[in-house]
Amino acid sequence: MSLAEKTFRQGEIIIKEGDIGNSFFQILNGKAGVYANYGKGDPLRIAVLEKGEYFGEMAIIEEYPRSATVVAIGNVTVLEIPEIDLNSFFAEYPDQIVELMKHLGSRVESMTKDYNDSVALLKELREDDEKKKKSLFTKIKKHIDAYQNNKNKISDPGEDPLSQAFADFRDDDSGKTETFTKGKIFYREGEPGTGLYILKSGTVGIYNNYHEKNEVKTAELNAIALFGEMGLMVGESRLATAVAESDETKVEVIHNEDLESLFQTNPIKVAIILRHLSYSLRKVTIDFLNTCKEITETYNS
Repeated sequence: MSLAEKTFRQGEIIIKEGDIGNSFFQILNGKAGVYANYGKGDPLRIAVLEKGEYFGEMAIIEEYPRSATVVAIGNVTVLEIPEIDLNSFFAEYPDQIVELMKHLGSRVESMTKDYNDSVALLKELREDDEKKKKSLFTKIKKHIDAYQNNKNKISDPGEDPLSQAFADFRDDDSGKTETFTKGKIFYREGEPGTGLYILKSGTVGIYNNYHEKNEVKTAELNAIALFGEMGLMVGESRLATAVAESDETKVEVIHNEDLESLFQTNPIKVAIILRHLSYSLRKVTIDFLNTCKEITETYNS
């Protein structure tokens, strides 16, 4: 493998927004700032990355342009992992598959929270009178800034890369695959996450407040699809209930402890999970920015 340790000094750019990436990075020592609109007027710092964290992975997993600029905070040492060495890296360090998935899962969870907050704020803003609108300015400013610094990124996220990944998918009957009848509950909202699922045939419904008066169906999944991954990646409570909605619903269950060995036996499944997480992050980011745009327009109207 051609892995390389590199050191950057305070203020040096490690990766640049818009570039086509051919490697990703892990911080070995120090910290780095993640920025939108860096070097263009009023940059917005999105996050601070610390030792052990990855960045630049979306450009490799989805072959997508860099979505942000990463800048050294003080002296920073990183491990650069070229795209061509990705499989070799995971083969030598299989525990890092789980770490990378947790990293992506945490970012999806954080951005989903920001998106949900923005939706609630937009609703509140639309209902308020002019006097109340001014009192919301502190909350609104964050979203106006997010929109102004990222408005060029608002676009259709494009086709889910899973569709292409699954085009090459072959059900080899490996793994813990079972067939369920209509009404089978795979997990309930509020339960701790213990695994993720690949839907191979049939239909699965995703619900909030399942079988309650305020039940809401948030998604309907058809084969082939992946669901339940956030409970496994982040280790927190399930955010929804998943239910089989047709007989002969065939599902493979993948537990955390299966991931390292899974890469050895069926790396395409690991690639599918990574691409799904990366796409989910990109899509929820675009949804968040679209809501920030609406907040900006509503406030200024």
